[in-house]
Amino acid sequence: MTPTLVRQHLPHAGGAPRADLCARARDWSEIQERMLVPLYEAVYERLEVGAGTRLLGLGCGSGLALVMAASRGAAVTGVDHSSPERLALARERLLPDAGGARAREDTRIVDGSAGSAEDLAASGGAETPAYTLVTAFEPIGCLAGDSEGLGGLLRAATPLAERGAPVVLAGWGPPERCATSSVLRVATRLADPLRSTASWRPALRDDLEEVAQRAGLKPDGSGRVACPFGYADTDSALRGLLSTGLFDAAITATDQTQVDKELTEALHPYVRADGTVWMPNVFRYLIARVP
Repeated sequence: MTPTLVRQHLPHAGGAPRADLCARARDWSEIQERMLVPLYEAVYERLEVGAGTRLLGLGCGSGLALVMAASRGAAVTGVDHSSPERLALARERLLPDAGGARAREDTRIVDGSAGSAEDLAASGGAETPAYTLVTAFEPIGCLAGDSEGLGGLLRAATPLAERGAPVVLAGWGPPERCATSSVLRVATRLADPLRSTASWRPALRDDLEEVAQRAGLKPDGSGRVACPFGYADTDSALRGLLSTGLFDAAITATDQTQVDKELTEALHPYVRADGTVWMPNVFRYLIARVP
């Protein structure tokens, strides 16, 4: 995650109080979400996102990528179904009636599948917009099976996009170039009895291409972007990484204290002399086209 991150929006562990989920969503938006800003910037620059762009963001979370696109003049629609708490923060950032700083009347934030964007437009008496860009910025390639759900989202989204529109997928780079890989292994080791729920695996070179092809998309270019994970201190790193949801199964299998302890130990090699935490990572993106 989900900086997870990687699969950033895994289902939260059962039984967690809503207050905890709200705090976690805030940690995500304030600490972890910004780690992928270089990825968003690289994609938007390459695709010349601007005033003529109609963007559909899948798995939009708390909406930072949408805010960045809106700041370039794009009309944005965000869709997410995994975290109502994150989606509430996206609404605060983007919707006019919530006082969003980048508010536009044509902005939509949708709780549900990609198809819900079509339902929302229809309910408003307007035709569904033909999106000129679809993004799925949640990086895949770190959890076993983390690409299956993405394929379904893409199949629902592509009928809403113009023919030839770019669809952007993101994934983790090679483990040897991602320092955070060693930290994420803690989640798998502690959650071993629940491997079917969350099992870390190294990113594979063709992960993104396979997802695109299964969704009927045609690959049309790719790139790599350095996205270091930097934190003010170890506590901030713990809060950020836990906000991804990737450690939920480990917490269920053991307990919060054990996960905090082992995660702190795994972070130790990346703590610098001034107390900050710095983990270099490389992420890959694929541009595919709607047929």
